[in-house]
Amino acid sequence: MAERDKQAAGEMAVSEDAEVDFAATVERLERLVEQLESGELSLEGSLAAFEQGVRLTRDAQRRLDEAELRVRTLIERPDGSIDFAPFDAPAAEDDSER
Repeated sequence: MAERDKQAAGEMAVSEDAEVDFAATVERLERLVEQLESGELSLEGSLAAFEQGVRLTRDAQRRLDEAELRVRTLIERPDGSIDFAPFDAPAAEDDSER
């Protein structure tokens, strides 16, 4: 179990200065959830995974907030008002793909 904890900690160790794209952040979060749900980590390993998950979640939320701000800036009218329109996702050919 100690070896798995070391491996998990090694996978979770990321330089805070490193730029990771949003998809990679979500992917890492999914791996952390799988590790936590497996029940194979020790208490210390679980805490480290949880802490890393919290950091990744905050980073993902920050990125989403920044993206929303950029979109709002792009759709802001010259007079300063913002034109809000609902986002219509393209219709899927088969609902089972969702």
